[in-house]
Amino acid sequence: MIAFVFPGQGSQYVGMGKELCDEFAIAKNTFEEANDALGFDLSALCFEGEQSELSLTANAQPALLTTSIACLRVLQSETSLNPDFVAGHSLGEYTALVANGAFRLSDAVKVVRKRGEFMQEAVPVGVGAMAAVLGLEKEKVKEICNQVSKNGLIASPANLNAPGQTVISGNREAIEQASILAKAQGAKRVVPLDVSAPFHCALMQPAADRLSGVLNEVNIAQMSSPVVANCTASLTNDSSKVKELLISQVTSPVRWYESVEVLKNQGCNHFIEIGPKNVLAGLIKRTLSDVSVSNFEKISQLESINNG
Repeated sequence: MIAFVFPGQGSQYVGMGKELCDEFAIAKNTFEEANDALGFDLSALCFEGEQSELSLTANAQPALLTTSIACLRVLQSETSLNPDFVAGHSLGEYTALVANGAFRLSDAVKVVRKRGEFMQEAVPVGVGAMAAVLGLEKEKVKEICNQVSKNGLIASPANLNAPGQTVISGNREAIEQASILAKAQGAKRVVPLDVSAPFHCALMQPAADRLSGVLNEVNIAQMSSPVVANCTASLTNDSSKVKELLISQVTSPVRWYESVEVLKNQGCNHFIEIGPKNVLAGLIKRTLSDVSVSNFEKISQLESINNG
């Protein structure tokens, strides 16, 4: 069985998607569809923009989604591959929901553009922070976060990426205190992340509230394959639950490695990361053994995937 998985924010880079657009009309048409929906030239931003502008949350989210869908459409037009399941990391969950037909691309890019704006505006710059804690199990990290969450400050696990790799999110002072405690309690490393807001924690509640209004205006269609929801790490093919899951996702941790384990338990033995870079492929390899893991974003990868 095959799972298609889609990357989240942080995988963007200038030039992404250009090679496929130069070679395949289906990729070029995907970017044109997104440009029309958004009312600006997203393709120019992806192919030749400034990295700093591309990395702004409101730009990075539609840019990554569109690039990943362009990759998906090329892959499916050039091979006979279809997913039994789909999943994505944070923003990538929206891409997964375009891949399985729940969202139209034109709706999804507009929703994630707004999502990015809402997340950026929920917390003033400098108030929040995120850090990756390496070498401590999630239970210990959660315990540390609970210790420092007092006097109105918040710290909590935001991304459960792989065993021994947890990202924490919250108020800057709380994250700094948690980082010191984590090192004292045996973390191999604690790496502050260069992010513009503290994603996937309770400070994002204003963004979740605003996103609810946007999602209520969008039609969610029947899914062609089940998706693993970030906030529950469980499979669903019930389109009526999608909006509620995506709103919860904004303030809940991304339970990524549990999601990957769910897919393995369903019989998935081949994971294909579709979209820029290979962050998820690396996390899957750290989490599971005895599975095949591939990437697709470049023409040179088509042959190996076909033969895999």
